[in-house]
Amino acid sequence: MRAIEIAEPGGPEVLEWREVPEPRVEPGDVLIDVAASAVNRADVIQRQGFYDPPPGAPPYPGLEVSGVVAEVGSDVEHFKPGDEVCALLGGGGYAERVAVPWQQVMPVPDGVPLVEAAGLPEVACTVWSNVFMVGRLRRGETLLVHGGASGIGTFAVQLAKALGSYVVATVGSAAKGERVRELGADEVVNYREEDFADKVQADVILDIMGAKYLAGNVRALRTGGRLVIIGLQGGRKAELDLGTLLAKRAAVHGTTLRSRSADEKGAIVRSVVENVWPLVGAGAVRPVVHAEVPMRDAAQAHRMLDSGEHVGKILLVR
Repeated sequence: MRAIEIAEPGGPEVLEWREVPEPRVEPGDVLIDVAASAVNRADVIQRQGFYDPPPGAPPYPGLEVSGVVAEVGSDVEHFKPGDEVCALLGGGGYAERVAVPWQQVMPVPDGVPLVEAAGLPEVACTVWSNVFMVGRLRRGETLLVHGGASGIGTFAVQLAKALGSYVVATVGSAAKGERVRELGADEVVNYREEDFADKVQADVILDIMGAKYLAGNVRALRTGGRLVIIGLQGGRKAELDLGTLLAKRAAVHGTTLRSRSADEKGAIVRSVVENVWPLVGAGAVRPVVHAEVPMRDAAQAHRMLDSGEHVGKILLVR
């Protein structure tokens, strides 16, 4: 088969469409003929040489796919050849085929085209597990989403709004702010012009920045608030004012998804199918697709992501 390999750490030009060995199907695996994958920030970091796949995962980038089941391992009961599915991966999505532990495979939600479904697994599992399972966002509470126009941001805005929360999102331009409002955000804050901590008091904050936003995030938390950090785009180390944290009886959580075991991911996947897929099927939450790019041209898709001009997901289509 063919897949995108990283020739060496570097820019988008190091992504090469090459012949590679077919994946081996273990007893608990589902082999998927890939229809599409999607570009995530983790893929960029892997391309740059700073984020190796977890042990046992394919070396190719790609944390999610949609496609058709080609084969199932001897221990798999929940899926059969011909099923249309999408899946959460530890790696290997930029390829014609991928073998995935069955726990990480999901049916395509009702009403979602197969290609568009490639943009759902990573954002749905990330948002549901962090905002609702860890952050325990409840109806009527306020969610602050950093990077509201990103793939994760656009999904978080829609899902939180559909479940009855007040949603605030940070964005980098007026145009992105308008698009995020269309998706359901009650307020937007242009981080280039305003300090979000001067404008927002939130019960839950979903943060992709890390160190750069830590002080502001703690300041923006309400009493009993929960800060969930899922990215380090703004650095790894910062000073934390524990006095403010204690006074607010607040909590700071740091989580990752990629390195978890198949069983841990499976628990999240099952919860997503139970709680999120009905909302997707009803049209209350939809994948937001910025562009569809041929998979062989993954370098072009990475340039789009690097530019920061996109809204939603960039898909790689077979």
